[in-house]
Amino acid sequence: MSARHVLVTAGASGIGHAIAGLFLQRGDRVTVCDVDDAALQRASEALPGLAAIRADVADPAAVERLVAQSGPVDILVNNAGVAGPIGGVEDNDPDDWARCFAVNVHGAFHMIRAVVPAMRAAGGGCIVNISTASTVTGLPGRSAYVASKWALEGLTRNVARELGPANIRVNAIRPGFMDTERMRGLIARAAEASGRSVETVEAEALGFISMRTKIQPAEIGEMAFFLASDAARHITGQIIGVDGNAEWEG
Repeated sequence: MSARHVLVTAGASGIGHAIAGLFLQRGDRVTVCDVDDAALQRASEALPGLAAIRADVADPAAVERLVAQSGPVDILVNNAGVAGPIGGVEDNDPDDWARCFAVNVHGAFHMIRAVVPAMRAAGGGCIVNISTASTVTGLPGRSAYVASKWALEGLTRNVARELGPANIRVNAIRPGFMDTERMRGLIARAAEASGRSVETVEAEALGFISMRTKIQPAEIGEMAFFLASDAARHITGQIIGVDGNAEWEG
């Protein structure tokens, strides 16, 4: 089987980097985009053979240039996302709210819109969107983020139905409590705000997960790889949790 072309948004670090590395290691051709030039440089050095391109998925013109430069895509992983404003909804800045949706929802739309014509011409393709377990549990103080991910899941289900006749499959993954630098930063800020230790806040968070576990970025990569494989050729329109069963969040 010839190498597939995989495009991972926000693929220079964190979950995106893990996904890109796994596909590359298993023989696929991988392109990542990101807005962090330094991260793109580090990713290129860490993963020989990786194509790294600067692009903001919230900008439709930048997305068009990205796809034109990278070439036809067999597998798209919409991983780009921002946290959005944190705090009570009445205190959210409208511009911060809008930016959250611009990246988390509109960015996925721009990417899907740009890659689908070539997928149709090729007779099929696979799209994997990265959501969050917080759409199940809710997360006070993070309304923009959770609402945007709900919208992403709605986009996933509807586009799966629309593109199914073209043999283009669309699914989403809900990561749980990730063992990443970003999550460690969120826990540290929560600890500082509440006057508690990082260990106490982390233990409390794990208490709302059935398996009492954090998730490694590579686990999200493995699920994305499965969804893009022939073993998942009839799986579409699904929202799949890789989260140890997130029950609730405090």
